[in-house]
Amino acid sequence: MRRLLRRVKPEPQRWIVLDVETSGLNPYSDRLLAIAAVAVEVSADFRRVSIIIGDSYEAVLKQDLPSHKDNILIHHIGAQAQSEGRPPMEVLEEFRQWVGNCPLLAFHATFDEGMINKAYSFFELKPLQNEWLDIEPLAKITGVNPSLRSLDDWLGYFEIECAVRHQAAADTFATAELLMRLWPYLTKEANSWASLRSVARQASWIPR
Repeated sequence: MRRLLRRVKPEPQRWIVLDVETSGLNPYSDRLLAIAAVAVEVSADFRRVSIIIGDSYEAVLKQDLPSHKDNILIHHIGAQAQSEGRPPMEVLEEFRQWVGNCPLLAFHATFDEGMINKAYSFFELKPLQNEWLDIEPLAKITGVNPSLRSLDDWLGYFEIECAVRHQAAADTFATAELLMRLWPYLTKEANSWASLRSVARQASWIPR
């Protein structure tokens, strides 16, 4: 009898670290304003991760009405930049093509995932099917400092400079660098994308 061989899913080596800017923090009523992302390459042996500087994405979605002035002071995307942004459907489909089937990562990824999926749904586009990973619980399992909470806390701890905080592109590169700093700790706990996702799920239940 011929034995059926189980197909092994290839280990992803191109991962996407991303950040979004929105009109607010309410995933139900606020809108997606901008997406920024950069690719990172994970070595075949899972021991190294590096930022691919030339493989990045950034776009502002055109808004019929700009967000509130207080909101603009946070993300620095002015009313004119919002009104002159690119057509949202064009951006979303272009972003889909750029990310391909790569894993998506963000700090507090649930918010980013929710806002991006909401945008695809609003414009009646097929949602992304990519797998997501939250970097926040991964940072927590390192145990380097239990008092660290926010992205700012972690960037400060590792002395990572962010050119313009709360600006999507700058936040994205800073988050990607944070992932690199965490990597030596993470490879003690995981040796694949699947095992890292499992570690993140478990860490999300660790009490503060």
